Amino acid sequence: MSSSGRSGRLLSIGLAAAIAAFCLAPATYAEPAVSLGASFSPYRLGGRTTVALSFQISGPSGAIPPALTEAEVRYPANLGFALSGLGLAVCAPPMLEAAGTSGCPANSLMGRGEAVAELRFGAQLVSESAAISIARAPDQEGHIALLLYVSGPSPVNTQILSPAQLLPASGPFGGRLNIQLPLIASVPGAPYLAIVRMSVTLGPQGLTYFERLGGRTLAYRPQGILLPKQCPRGGFPFAGAFTFADGSRVTARKLVSCVRRRAARAAD
Repeated sequence: MSSSGRSGRLLSIGLAAAIAAFCLAPATYAEPAVSLGASFSPYRLGGRTTVALSFQISGPSGAIPPALTEAEVRYPANLGFALSGLGLAVCAPPMLEAAGTSGCPANSLMGRGEAVAELRFGAQLVSESAAISIARAPDQEGHIALLLYVSGPSPVNTQILSPAQLLPASGPFGGRLNIQLPLIASVPGAPYLAIVRMSVTLGPQGLTYFERLGGRTLAYRPQGILLPKQCPRGGFPFAGAFTFADGSRVTARKLVSCVRRRAARAAD
């Protein structure tokens, strides 16, 4: 998912022997259906949290959804991303591309996730997953910029960058997470890979930051995203818009129900 024209090889299937065993059948595409997920962990009004976002793409039985090129999720107003204590350092794209997250400052990491892609070879549906690390990139036009580093294990051998931004939004939404996704080649003669599931988190869950204090380096967990003290009427709204290589665009919504303060404290 390269931001500079390097379309990369997301989940390029490295099983040459298996590929040779199947004849490539013509791909069938159908209008995709998308379901959106969202949650807070912990869910405590007025407290700090990690925001989890996910989506799943499906088509009619036996059909492959078209390749996803853009995913945008609008999130509720008054979520304190700017005051989260996340992304205190910046990771330059060349550093991340050359050495992965080990080449970035620990304090630049803002979240994690996973992507799953599918491709059909003859009658066989191949599914592969890749881990996602989210790092803060240099700001773009005054907006927080992110880089999603997609890394798959052997034999997939995936190392791809995908740019993202936190942008303003209107109405009941406080902002939107926009992710640009490149077309991902697999093998000659086969269609682009179809991302069928992605989940990401933005928040301190699973992250460790470091600071120098009194000549010592101390590890700590960043504060996290601040939830408002009151839940909006009806719950916290999320809305997604998903654009595909065939020109189709699908929307989805998710409402995170309000919880009582006592129940929220018990959930911690």
